[in-house]
Amino acid sequence: MTVLLAGVGALVWTNVGGSSAKPAVAHQRPAQKAQRLLPTTPITIQWVGDTVLASSYGTPPNGGRDSLDGVRRSLRLADLTFGNLEETFSVGGTSKCGSGSSNCFAFQAPPSFARNLTAAGFDVMNLANNHAYDFGPSGLAQTHKALKRAHVRWTGGPAQITVLTRRGVRVAFVGFAPYPWSARLDDIASAQRLVRKATKLADLVVVAIHAGAEGSDAIHVPHGTEYFLGENRGDSRRFTHAMIAAGADLVVGSGPHVIRGVEWFRHRLIAYSTGNFAGYHNFGLGGTLSLSGIFRVTLEPDGTFVKGRWVPVRLVDPGLPRLDYSKASLRLVATLSREDFGARGARFKSDGLIRGA
Repeated sequence: MTVLLAGVGALVWTNVGGSSAKPAVAHQRPAQKAQRLLPTTPITIQWVGDTVLASSYGTPPNGGRDSLDGVRRSLRLADLTFGNLEETFSVGGTSKCGSGSSNCFAFQAPPSFARNLTAAGFDVMNLANNHAYDFGPSGLAQTHKALKRAHVRWTGGPAQITVLTRRGVRVAFVGFAPYPWSARLDDIASAQRLVRKATKLADLVVVAIHAGAEGSDAIHVPHGTEYFLGENRGDSRRFTHAMIAAGADLVVGSGPHVIRGVEWFRHRLIAYSTGNFAGYHNFGLGGTLSLSGIFRVTLEPDGTFVKGRWVPVRLVDPGLPRLDYSKASLRLVATLSREDFGARGARFKSDGLIRGA
């Protein structure tokens, strides 16, 4: 198993063997955590959804250095900022979209754009998604190299666990999607084993999923497996609940390109989708497609919820994020959380704060 261990300014690769650890019971910490002396300082983690800084559909001026200015301050209000990178940082290579193909999109930004993530405040990116392999193994390898050069960590590869340390708290990030270049969303048993291994390496475990159907009508989280264009996009409810049962402290999602609700499960939060975050001339806009959010959660090192907030964001033409003082996405996520999850749905105050479980 590939594991990335990183502290501030540190980057170390190592390998970890198999484990016979048993699954956590209810929402309790696995035994190995309970026996370890934990730090006492809470840590704040935040998540944003699908992010495309440039592509063949449009490259912003000034090397994209201004693209995230509208949310830059908010992205820096956490110990760790995590996002879904919905493209490659690469040049050349063969696109997955053959000549004359329809309903196929391949996203590629210059490798130099990775530095814009660093400047905006990102610490780690999820590469478990359908666009990480748009330009094959070369595109993915170039993306890794660009992120490493920009001092941004990544997760989402098969069996990959990425661990960062802040304030003495070790946080493991694991990403899942239903693709062979990712840790598999469609193999729940294997996914649980990977999360249990992560609990041995870190105090907190954050799971990212790239799952679900896409489009303006995909705002609800259904029961059962979702399909999009004939592709199995996973059973989001079953998968996320299984990850928390295995020891995950927070589950966040992307993929539908719209906001979905937030659920409490065993005293842990699941944000099924925070919508698109950035896409210069890349994503459809209007209505729910323009609504986004920054999902911010503060946890004790043992996973206990301290506080959380939904920061409303809106994508403005040509697809760049801005804080939305109309709070449209906050109203939407509050409604969806209530409608889809009932008593387990997260409750939000007018300022975006999340009420405790």
